[in-house]
Amino acid sequence: MTTVSEVQVEAEFEDLSSKSSVLSAISTMFRKQPLGVFGAGIVIVMILMAVFADLITTIDPEENNLEFMLTAPGEMFFLGTDQFGRDLLTRIIFGARTALFVGFTCAIIGSTLGLVLGVASAYFGGVIDLVIQRVVDVIMAFPLIILALAVVATLGPGAENVIIAITIPFVPQCARVVRSNALAIREIPYIDAARALGFSHTRIILRHMVPNVMAPFLIMATSFLGQAILLEASLSYLGLGVQEPTAAWGLMLQGGAEEYAESAPWVAIWPGIAISLAVFGFNLFGDAVRDTLDPKLRSQ
Repeated sequence: MTTVSEVQVEAEFEDLSSKSSVLSAISTMFRKQPLGVFGAGIVIVMILMAVFADLITTIDPEENNLEFMLTAPGEMFFLGTDQFGRDLLTRIIFGARTALFVGFTCAIIGSTLGLVLGVASAYFGGVIDLVIQRVVDVIMAFPLIILALAVVATLGPGAENVIIAITIPFVPQCARVVRSNALAIREIPYIDAARALGFSHTRIILRHMVPNVMAPFLIMATSFLGQAILLEASLSYLGLGVQEPTAAWGLMLQGGAEEYAESAPWVAIWPGIAISLAVFGFNLFGDAVRDTLDPKLRSQ
């Protein structure tokens, strides 16, 4: 008979085993994906900066202070000020909120809609597949930035319209990748067995097909994050994205990239570095996720 002490020992052993397996997985990730870990570190810092922006700085990012216009970086303003006397460090910190909000919203909505369309297209086939794929072909025929510009020009500037403009091009990209994987899964015998047992289409799709295409779905979602941040900054720089006085990196770059390139270069340098680091971090993290989830790359 198993005593209480033996049960406790077994529970403690299982707990230690789970902890050791987690530590082993973390050490393996550090060893095999150092660039991915570096990218994840940039992403984590960016998220923490956005979440705790109100605690990191007490300066209002939208308050004009004409007394300190174009102040060079120094003790009072660590990264300097812009043409309206606003602290650049504060605006970069709060600009992370705008970038992450647009990035995560577009990536989640775009990849989720693409997942639904891709799986439905592969599973049902026939006319449904034909119609969906022709619509996907038409949307993918336009370059991503051109399509986003056309949507924003039609709907008007603003954060909500920017999200719509960036999300629309993401949907067909994810749908095409997911469909190619779902077509192979549809031919596996257990899908036919599920149909023979009388399972509904919804159950077969949700229980048997969607879980098996999560790897490409996650890869596409992570790759969309960096693209969305870069697109939002591009649209804001062109004056079609987030509007003043909201703190946004592309908008900050617009205000100082040309006019103050020589007299106050810090106005454009710091938001440019912020955009580059964010895109670089998400791309490194996305590549690590791809290498981890892709069976071919994992075996190599």
